[in-house]
Amino acid sequence: MAVDLNSAVGSRIVGPESLLRVLQTARRVIIPEKPQELFDLAVGGPESDYFEVVYEVPGKGLVKEATVVRCRNGIAVNYTEPYMRRRDPDCMVVADDRPTDKPRFHERFSIPFEQVRQQILDWLAEQELIILPFYAGGKRWGFQAALVAPLNASFFAGALALLQEMIPAVELPQEFCPEAVVFVAPPFRHTLCDGKQVVIHHRGPPVYEVFSLNLYPGPSAKKGVYGVLLSLGEEQGWVTLHGSTVQVMTPYDNIMTIMHEGASGGGKSEMLEYPHREPDGRLLLGRNIITGQKRYISLVQGCTLFPVTDDMALCHPGFQNSKGKKLVVSDAETAWFVRVDHIKEYGTDPYLERICTMAKEPIIFLNIHAVPRATCLIWEHIEDAPGKPCPNPRVILPRRLVPNVINEPVSVDVRSFGVRTPPCTRQNPSYGILGMMHVLPPALAWLWRLVAPRGHSNPSIVDSDSLQSEGVGSYWPFATGCKVDQANLLLRQILETPDTRFVLVPNQHIGCWEVGFMPEWLMREYLARRGGARFRPEQLKPARCPLLGYALSFMQIEGTQIPSWFLEVDSQPEVGPEAYDRGAEILYKFFERNLKDLVSMPGLDPLGRRIIRACLERAPLSTFESLIPFNPYTT
Repeated sequence: MAVDLNSAVGSRIVGPESLLRVLQTARRVIIPEKPQELFDLAVGGPESDYFEVVYEVPGKGLVKEATVVRCRNGIAVNYTEPYMRRRDPDCMVVADDRPTDKPRFHERFSIPFEQVRQQILDWLAEQELIILPFYAGGKRWGFQAALVAPLNASFFAGALALLQEMIPAVELPQEFCPEAVVFVAPPFRHTLCDGKQVVIHHRGPPVYEVFSLNLYPGPSAKKGVYGVLLSLGEEQGWVTLHGSTVQVMTPYDNIMTIMHEGASGGGKSEMLEYPHREPDGRLLLGRNIITGQKRYISLVQGCTLFPVTDDMALCHPGFQNSKGKKLVVSDAETAWFVRVDHIKEYGTDPYLERICTMAKEPIIFLNIHAVPRATCLIWEHIEDAPGKPCPNPRVILPRRLVPNVINEPVSVDVRSFGVRTPPCTRQNPSYGILGMMHVLPPALAWLWRLVAPRGHSNPSIVDSDSLQSEGVGSYWPFATGCKVDQANLLLRQILETPDTRFVLVPNQHIGCWEVGFMPEWLMREYLARRGGARFRPEQLKPARCPLLGYALSFMQIEGTQIPSWFLEVDSQPEVGPEAYDRGAEILYKFFERNLKDLVSMPGLDPLGRRIIRACLERAPLSTFESLIPFNPYTT
């Protein structure tokens, strides 16, 4: 609906001033009533099936950013440039004077931010616009926010309308004055940023402004809002964790809750999936990349999954249990940004394929081939180049379409951390030395969250394949403040929730075995069946590399013994102790590289400083257990 700011609905918008100036001058302003209206606008109207998102760029002429296709099950968005199909990890800049460890706008662009800010607002004021009011982090625990975008970028507004809780025009609160505003201005990617993805955070006061200069929603509609939540939490002493959460019910009706954290590509969305089965129903445990040998496991009846969060786990103090000692989380999103690069053919994941193919309401597909009015299929990924599929196909999936989804806060029994690991062999040693599951003392669990390795062959971001850090909490690319503050928040959270246990899980490879995401699926089945992460003394042994905590001595699921070489990589004949130790050295150097600056930062919690120093001094496992008391065994 077109809205006059003097109308009954429009008059409810009372600020901030920057927003009002744009809306009062724009040629046309639309406040949508429901997501379906956004889907129609995204393709050029209810009678259109195909739309090109094009902008006039000074010095370049018309630039086509993306195409939008109406499908039977939603809309499909495809970007002209392969670069725009993944998040650039260096896209964030901060444009205010508040404390930050992130690049400042004036340092990167050598021009005053106020000058560029005014240019962006002036450009928006000349356009036909869509304004999307929403609750960032949800209506109950979040806060009022708004998106302002060109009308021809309605697909972007549609993405945000699904990801966060959209406020329809008729439900707009009286005296609506959002605490955060996201402004979308795609041409400035070319005129200011040399074609790069850039998202500018200006933390006010009086309002938190996010300027998205690109149309890939990952760093802005999703992670930009995440940054706003992190900033608010930093001020109030809480955090939004980068993790998926699932309640797992065994065939015997036992229930356990796991939260899986890690860098992008670390298996968060996969934690909410059922294990992928072979045509005969077995699970492929792994394939030896040297011998070609395959090992399988039979699991007749798996656990039932009750998803809670997919990527952003809100840890608001309002729902923490003051009498309990476990972390309590709730979802900070109303839809999930699900990567489907591993679904390469029909039947790989019938559970997710059925939800997306026979969607009960329209959904949004990114980087997936589409034909107007046909069904969009999540295994038909577009190609970045002939024969090279895009590694980051995505589906924006509303939570309400997910079976068994839980909408209330839950207590977390186990926090797992996922790491993408490369193959490790005698000939090519690497950090792929993680066994199928390691039990971590809390002090080591904190360190893993500080270094947060992106790991091997990351499909989600534009990056090299070397071992690099995603940063503190694995959410650092989205945070605007200081590392030391986030490190302290994470440490305090761990200290205040001593009954939540920690495990470390690899994906992609275990030594010379290619395993995909099977380790986390089997870890989930195993821990749920045995009631958590407490063990008898004979079940655990210190890992050969102290950074990996404890390794399992044996692991059995429904009567099937997991081969020992999947638990302790140094026992693999293709690896051996020497290659393992060289891989451990790679890990130590990585930890040292990412912790040496943090240990000397003013304001770091003294306990945290002792933990980091223990790591830098290569202390034994017992030292970490003593720094934060930890007993991995049943009592």
